[in-house]
Amino acid sequence: MNNINIEKDIISIGKIVGVHGINGNLKVNTDPDNFSFLTVNATILLRSANGREKTYSIKWAKPHKRIILLSLNGIESIESAEVLVGSKIFINKSILPELEDGSYYWFNIIGLEVYTEEEYIGRIYSIIDTGSNDVYVVKNPLKEENKELLIPAIKSVVLNIDFEKKTMLVELPEGL
Repeated sequence: MNNINIEKDIISIGKIVGVHGINGNLKVNTDPDNFSFLTVNATILLRSANGREKTYSIKWAKPHKRIILLSLNGIESIESAEVLVGSKIFINKSILPELEDGSYYWFNIIGLEVYTEEEYIGRIYSIIDTGSNDVYVVKNPLKEENKELLIPAIKSVVLNIDFEKKTMLVELPEGL
């Protein structure tokens, strides 16, 4: 499950989960198939668990198994890298590449209000990447049981998305 933190102009794209080697390289938990925005000299913001923030420029980034290895200018030792473990990584949304029509970033989808033709279903608060298609995790805080509803992100289910109104119209399959 992927929870994305959204702020006005920045988006959290990952978290530093460890160090790699002795030269200050970092292990980053992010999407290893889509990290093209982590380019040489790009600026990132790191926010530690206690809320301290600092910007860094990227020296290099490369995939390694299911994580990304990241080297930052100014972080040259294992000691300086260990201090950053646990920090969230933010980038400015403006550096994200444009997507094809019908494709969206997760931060565009999270927070949408979901409806059928007849009723309010809830709000998308998370997305699960299943490999074949995404699944939207929807909760309705107005319902007493506040159960999660899992909605497949496929054309036969998602009928319309209106980003201006922040709504999604769906036709739920039998059994949901």
